[in-house]
Amino acid sequence: MRNYRFRAVRTAIAAAMMMASPAVMPVYAQSSSGPASVADLAEGLLDAVVNISTSQNLDSGRAQPRMRAPDGSPFQDFFDEFFQDRGGEGPRNRKVSSLGSGFVIDAEEGIIVTNNHVIDGADDIEVNFADGSKLKAELIGADSKTDLAVLKVTPVKPLTEVPLGASDTMRIGDWVMAIGNPFGLGGTVTVGIISARGRDINSGPYDNFIQTDAAINRGNSGGPLFNMNGEVIGINTAIISPSGGSIGIGFAVPTELALNVINQLREFGETRRGWLGVRIQPVTDDIAESLGMDDAKGALVAGVIRGGPVDDGSIEAGDVIIRFDGKEVDEMRDLPRAVAESPVGKAVDVVVIRKGEEQTVKVTLGRLEDGEKLADAGEVGDDGSTDLPETLTTVDVLGMTLAELTDEGRQEFAIADSVEGVVITEVDPDSAAAEKRIEAGDVIVEIAQETVSTPQDVSDRIAALKQDGRRNALLMLAGRTGELRFVTVRMD
Repeated sequence: MRNYRFRAVRTAIAAAMMMASPAVMPVYAQSSSGPASVADLAEGLLDAVVNISTSQNLDSGRAQPRMRAPDGSPFQDFFDEFFQDRGGEGPRNRKVSSLGSGFVIDAEEGIIVTNNHVIDGADDIEVNFADGSKLKAELIGADSKTDLAVLKVTPVKPLTEVPLGASDTMRIGDWVMAIGNPFGLGGTVTVGIISARGRDINSGPYDNFIQTDAAINRGNSGGPLFNMNGEVIGINTAIISPSGGSIGIGFAVPTELALNVINQLREFGETRRGWLGVRIQPVTDDIAESLGMDDAKGALVAGVIRGGPVDDGSIEAGDVIIRFDGKEVDEMRDLPRAVAESPVGKAVDVVVIRKGEEQTVKVTLGRLEDGEKLADAGEVGDDGSTDLPETLTTVDVLGMTLAELTDEGRQEFAIADSVEGVVITEVDPDSAAAEKRIEAGDVIVEIAQETVSTPQDVSDRIAALKQDGRRNALLMLAGRTGELRFVTVRMD
């Protein structure tokens, strides 16, 4: 009775406070504990989520000794008979199994989506459904860059499919639900929120992960992340965990990125990404200042790949790409993703800043998979020597010793014949140049977007920049094999 009276008094006081000052009542109080239940939602989705079991036959590569009885034993015949099929005296194969998750997106065709790392290298793929049935799966296509794979099964009875939703409409704080196969336990439901968007965890060139605190563990890989409408808005892919278990930091590939890859894998069995044919690097504050830009944004073109789509001069080294096909390029990593998601052969407008002025160029995209072969640079041997003939005239600038690039210099530093500019023969380890990892054997091609061919050219350009009040010098450097990069060096 005492507890009841206390509760009655407390309730009366609370009611009076609400009547006296209704404006102070938090508007989020009703939903602060999350959705009341996801039981109905989960019940309709569990049948579409599958467990994926794979096996791979590995050759141990070494002979296994045959078991033998002691010398002279009358039981040797029994040992020979018992162990004759157990791999003695030859390499022994062993089978490695793994478990993951997936989900059906086309019930009629038997199409299932999962992670590439779940099925990578598998000899056999088996799909286990919620009702206990099992089907062998065929790999339609896989993409290691986004860690996605598409499987196909032949249904013997109707399957349940789930729709792909729009991940780009999801907001930080929205509720999500993960279903998967953690630690091989089978269909498991967890709920959480979207903790962050656009995460780059350095797992691939197109990282744009959704981060969630919904519990994701080993075995959840390839499983779906649902919104509260029952639509897949992400494919659970990775976790951060010192222990191997969930600590509330999981990552999912957004459907915004996955949809185009899935469609290409279904249609072609491979990806067909757009390709611009440039090497890029970030625009730092120093580089932005050197180029006269107000903000450090965009992707700086460090080089144009020979034979690529823009090898016609439409885009040049030193350009800063700030917009691609109508999409803003705020950071360097925005550009590769935007290009890759564009169709091969599409003509697009690319907005660049060139020598301080904004220009728009029209570019027809090539195919990345073809371009990767052109982009691979061959390695040139280097004996580590930094000595040049004593007869070569040198100049010291910004902690670097410079010399004309002669045949002797090319041989000394193993510099390719295609590289032109001024060779750096020595770098003071305490200089600003050394801080930017400039090394002997690098070649200065341009300074502040003007070509240099002699050490005196470099010295004159540095002097001119100082006279103009510039604090940094923007150098275009070529490596020994000709690969370009931009570096800013302090001139104080």
